[in-house]
Amino acid sequence: MWRFSAGRRGCCLAKSLIKKEVYNDFNGELVNLFRMVKCHPEALEREIALMLVSREEFCRMRAQRPEDLTELQRAARMYYLIRASYGAKISSFGCRGKDVSAIRDLYKVHERLKKVLIENQTFEECIQKQDGVRTLLYCDPPYFETEGYYGTGFCKKYHYRLAELLKAAKGKWILSYNDADFIRELYEGYRIEAVERSNNLGKGKYKELIIRNY
Repeated sequence: MWRFSAGRRGCCLAKSLIKKEVYNDFNGELVNLFRMVKCHPEALEREIALMLVSREEFCRMRAQRPEDLTELQRAARMYYLIRASYGAKISSFGCRGKDVSAIRDLYKVHERLKKVLIENQTFEECIQKQDGVRTLLYCDPPYFETEGYYGTGFCKKYHYRLAELLKAAKGKWILSYNDADFIRELYEGYRIEAVERSNNLGKGKYKELIIRNY
């Protein structure tokens, strides 16, 4: 079986490795970070080892243009912005003392990604290319009515397009979404499971849906 993952959270690192896996993300900076972890973990470790939590440093890195940096510098910048931001959203400073140089799991991630194909395509391109009768697709799109937080240009028409592609897919698929009436109606007739997870941006629980075609 092949496993394909498309979305902002990346592939399921806790899952056992199978013959072929593809990780796709429309965020090129996140893809570059994964690629550097996969190919140059020692160099990335040296780049981030002395980083400190600082609002000034956070703002300086946010203002940097990725195209002016090397791939390694881009990866270190993205790692820092994720670690030092509020809720890992990279848009605002987290205002918390945190060891942003904590890289103890870096080599575990490297080992997990060694044989994973890392792509930077649209969800349409990747699903159409990777879909097959032996494929398991996992998709984690921007959540409905929160698309603006991700800065990807994802809008309502793309929710419809994703549903169209999945309903026509040859393989099995799993989809995670926020619990919204629009999403429940869009995937009516498929297996929909309501779950809760901890809210990354505050106290309490956040309601989500796990949708699948098997």
